[in-house]
Amino acid sequence: MTVLYTVLDSPIDPLTLTSDGNSLTGLYMEMHKGVPVADESWVRNDDDELFLLAKRELSAYFNRSLESFTVPIRPTGTEFQMRVWHELTKIPFGRVISYGELAHRIGNPKASRAVGLANGQNPISIIVPCHRVIGASGKLTGYGGGLERKAFLLDLEGSMAAKQLTLVQL
Repeated sequence: MTVLYTVLDSPIDPLTLTSDGNSLTGLYMEMHKGVPVADESWVRNDDDELFLLAKRELSAYFNRSLESFTVPIRPTGTEFQMRVWHELTKIPFGRVISYGELAHRIGNPKASRAVGLANGQNPISIIVPCHRVIGASGKLTGYGGGLERKAFLLDLEGSMAAKQLTLVQL
């Protein structure tokens, strides 16, 4: 199966976007934990309409003029992961919830660790906003793209969690 891809420069380093030709299947940061390795089946297509839409929306997001995405997405994962990722898309821009709250929202309040693992395996960062999930203590924990990027994204969205982290680091 051919994987289409493109690369977008961003304030948090280059982003690699992947597609099946109809929907975005991945959005990975440089040095992202769990990023797939490109092989000869990958075809770069910087002019694909889907990628052009994704790039426009991501650029608008980074310029603080977009709060929700319309680009079609198709993450691939287990049924549990898909439930977690779907619920992530319901977290409003600029808001955060805890892993425990996310577990509660998917109807499995004792699964906060499993939710954390699924969150960490989210293949479509930013658009499926796994960065909006924080520890029960209110601290930033675990992020496949690194905690610095998580803090950057939350700060970009005006989240109180990022402001508190900044105060703690001073």
